[in-house]
Amino acid sequence: MDLQTEINNLQLPDNLELVANQVVEGFISGMHKSPFHGFSSEFAEHKIYNQGESTRHIDWKLFAKTDKLYTKKYDEETNLRCHIIIDNSASMHYPDIKKQSINKLNKLGFSVLAATALIKLLKKQRDAVGLSVYADTYEFYAPEKGSERHMHLLFNTLEGLLTKNNNAQQTKTYTYLHQIAEKIHRRSLIFLFTDMFQTETDHDALFQALQHLKYNKHEVVLFHVLDKEKEFDFNFDNAPKRFKDIETGEIIDLFAENIKDAYKDSMEKYQSAIKLRCAQYKINYVIADVQKDIGKILQTYLIERQRFA
Repeated sequence: MDLQTEINNLQLPDNLELVANQVVEGFISGMHKSPFHGFSSEFAEHKIYNQGESTRHIDWKLFAKTDKLYTKKYDEETNLRCHIIIDNSASMHYPDIKKQSINKLNKLGFSVLAATALIKLLKKQRDAVGLSVYADTYEFYAPEKGSERHMHLLFNTLEGLLTKNNNAQQTKTYTYLHQIAEKIHRRSLIFLFTDMFQTETDHDALFQALQHLKYNKHEVVLFHVLDKEKEFDFNFDNAPKRFKDIETGEIIDLFAENIKDAYKDSMEKYQSAIKLRCAQYKINYVIADVQKDIGKILQTYLIERQRFA
């Protein structure tokens, strides 16, 4: 058995960091430079323009209002701040997989492994990383820090998500996204891992919460995590089946073939609405199908980000 096969067979969460390291090595092999860098500069204040200074940073809009010349002063930024948000609701634990590995992940497993890999990558650059976890409560919050002790806290928390029984009965996505947005004061890169299923059904309120994450010029990346074959395409055999909503407990008996077309049409409309709002808010939208190669999904996003950085 070769090394790669051994890595692919390692079970999570016991080998979470080791598997994440392998995923990161896959990123690096396909890149010429880091996809992450600090925000080059951040506006601090205005100061009166002195004759002879460069006119490059004159605020002409302010001049039009005040008839006085001011220049914009910037604080140089050398490090990136990143905050990772994970939806830990009951629906994120689908499909039910007893022993997860890099090639066999449910939605939460995908999110945890992807988050761990991203933290590993950011840790190499000595960047500051924070973490939030929510479901029907705001389960965990850690601000952006870069210390070794802090990174161990994040890794231990992520491991714990894969071992604890999930008793959440609801998903309050937009309630907690607003609270998280209020906690992130300085410009940051924000990763959100969620299946976009929630018991809060006001879509406008959900999109307002996503928009709130963009406050303070944050860069936001939404990883829409799903099992595409089952949750989007509704590919089940046509034997009679009982479907249970694992968040509300609601049960329905049906033949999958009878509602497949209508279900898929509704999902396509919902996904199109999410894509449209993300485009309007300048949020990076990434489909994360848990049946696909996690390394390739992350690498594709990172290479794309590198191109436009």
